[in-house]
Amino acid sequence: MDDDGLFDLQAADFAPLQTTGPRLALLTLEEAHDLLRLLVTIAQEAGPVSLEADRLAREIAARIPSEN
Repeated sequence: MDDDGLFDLQAADFAPLQTTGPRLALLTLEEAHDLLRLLVTIAQEAGPVSLEADRLAREIAARIPSEN
């Protein structure tokens, strides 16, 4: 067996990438912290989207460094 083509990406059979729409540019760290503060504020209110805001706030907080 010839190992030269073992990692040949052209020969590999990949599923096509499915996208649901155009992707946005990454947020700056400052923008991410602003969004996190907004989500935490919404999550603390007793409203119809407070649970979803709390979930999103936790997801974002786990992915960005703290402000300190």
